[in-house]
Amino acid sequence: MAVPVLDSTLRLSVPLILAALAGLFSERSGIIDIGLEGKMLGAAFAAAATAALTGSPWAGLAAGVGVSVLLAMVHGYACITHRGNQVVSGLALNILASGLTAVLGVAWFAQGGRTPQLPGEARFLLLEWPGAAALRDMPGLGAVYGELLSGHNLLVYLAFLAVPAVGWVLYRTRFGLRLRAAGENPHSVDAAGVPVPGLRYRALVCTGVLCGVAGTYLSLAQSAGFINDMTAGKGYIALAALIFGKWRPVPAMLACLLFGLLDAVAIRLQGTDIPGVGEVPVQLVQALPYILTVVLLAGFIGRAVPPRALGVPYVKER
Repeated sequence: MAVPVLDSTLRLSVPLILAALAGLFSERSGIIDIGLEGKMLGAAFAAAATAALTGSPWAGLAAGVGVSVLLAMVHGYACITHRGNQVVSGLALNILASGLTAVLGVAWFAQGGRTPQLPGEARFLLLEWPGAAALRDMPGLGAVYGELLSGHNLLVYLAFLAVPAVGWVLYRTRFGLRLRAAGENPHSVDAAGVPVPGLRYRALVCTGVLCGVAGTYLSLAQSAGFINDMTAGKGYIALAALIFGKWRPVPAMLACLLFGLLDAVAIRLQGTDIPGVGEVPVQLVQALPYILTVVLLAGFIGRAVPPRALGVPYVKER
């Protein structure tokens, strides 16, 4: 029972991990990104629509990333170039993506906002490790190797490899140093001759790429097509995980795994009877991840200190 739950945890955590890493880039640079949800949703629709028309998951991934980066640039244009309210801009992106994907889905495919069911060749399929089938029924390490480590699609492995990669970029490269400095003291970055707006735009490109992969995973790997509002608040949960992880890659990943574990357990609790309690209400089970989000952010994570310049539009000194 433990291995299947952990297996589901890994799969359900992938979009959260990618979105949290995406938010890490933008927020470390000083840009609040409530719009993670909208970028994921737009990417999920673009990926599914492109894969349905071309039959290629790679074309779908390219389309999903492209749409997500475009939405990130819209957010940057409002917040960086015109110094608009970053929270309002992010919420506007979420509303835009929710409405536009539904309208385009109905207009293009006439299936109530859904895309057509995608065949296997238009999706990212599971990858079997060598010898996994033979070891799957073996208790202990065989089950871990055959079911927990093997049998995921490429984007699952990519998400977990992205965690150390993002950590390396942020803490071991010149770009990462400047990015973190832009979120803490942008005037010092400008004084060093590095344009802060350009640096923040590059951070939003990274955000768009990772959100694009997260949205593509939802529609081309975890599911076989797009349905209305299929992100279901995952962008907000990823943002909560980012805060829970105090804007660091590995703690944010662990927070996403915690949310994924609760989601996996909640799915298995649906329709089951608990002695002395009875059948667990489906609505309560579905609300558990969001209840945990509120509980954790209500004071159980310790003091989370954001970047000092987060949410503050940069105005160049003259």
